Amino acid sequence: MTYTEQQLTSAVVSQGLRPALALPESGSPPSLLSLIQRSWDSDPERRPSFGDIIEELNVIQKHLVTYSCPLSSGSVNLSRNSKAEVHHYQEALNWFNQGELLTKKANKLDYAVNPWSSSFDQSSVSVYRPTLSWGSFATCGRRETMEDTHFMLTCLSEEKDVHSFGIFDGHRGAAAAEFSVRAVPGFLKQFGHTASPIDALAEAFVRSDTAFREELIAHQKSKRIIQKDWHPGCTAVTALIVRNKLFVANAGDCRAILSRAGKPFPVTRDHVASCPKERERVIKEGAEVRWQIDTWRVGAAALQVTRSIGDDDLKPAVTALPEITETDLTADDEFLVSWLVTDSGMW
Repeated sequence: MTYTEQQLTSAVVSQGLRPALALPESGSPPSLLSLIQRSWDSDPERRPSFGDIIEELNVIQKHLVTYSCPLSSGSVNLSRNSKAEVHHYQEALNWFNQGELLTKKANKLDYAVNPWSSSFDQSSVSVYRPTLSWGSFATCGRRETMEDTHFMLTCLSEEKDVHSFGIFDGHRGAAAAEFSVRAVPGFLKQFGHTASPIDALAEAFVRSDTAFREELIAHQKSKRIIQKDWHPGCTAVTALIVRNKLFVANAGDCRAILSRAGKPFPVTRDHVASCPKERERVIKEGAEVRWQIDTWRVGAAALQVTRSIGDDDLKPAVTALPEITETDLTADDEFLVSWLVTDSGMW
């Protein structure tokens, strides 16, 4: 299973989690194995100080014999070069571009149907017309890499009263979040001319999920991805504003809250295994849910969320189908805040 930094710290400190140490048969110096084992001693008083560790490492280094092992086989050399080349291709795979290319052609089509903004009543002068301003802030926090993405699109499909904003919280890698941040708005543009806002949001999430998983499988088969058992995913929340209507689609544990007359008004709910209804749904879909570490989790991956884009090893139980709310905006509505509830980032 995977851990967040906080969960890993908790498991080490309170549950005695330790790394698997190399055996003496591995050829590692016994003094090095002993140093590592003593450094992980459960009693802090028996652990060597940092100065002692440096001193012992210097002694170990002096006694090491460096062997020179030149390659004598051309076939071995070719194999290593081949692996290095495949790894290079894996790093060069741009998931932002993959998501954008998926919907690029569809967005260029000319639809001869009414846009969303014209489908709502525009005759009444009393209908509230919100004035928008927007901004974003993102940080990876204490993590080494950023796995979260977001988009802000005003005047979607050149409609002045249609705007969309979304965030994607990646897990098990950033690939799903990077793909979805381009695919979801692309599908919204495509379905915005043929479906209602609610149907378009649902289709955008589901289609992005299917397309990402198909893309992942295709790259694995072509050896552009060599990492085995890699199943990246992301949770997602997307707000769609059409005139005075606010539609919010959510899959996972990202949150959106509307500030109404100075008071918080939640427009999403968390989809996590600790929620009895979500847990029951996941079990009915055939997935295993167990209590692990500190909460209920899904499958061998020990995923906390029960809805997401990607995570192909947990489908169909961990569905990408979002829960969608519809809200009439009024003059009392001040701002909408969306954020990631994990320590990996914020928007």
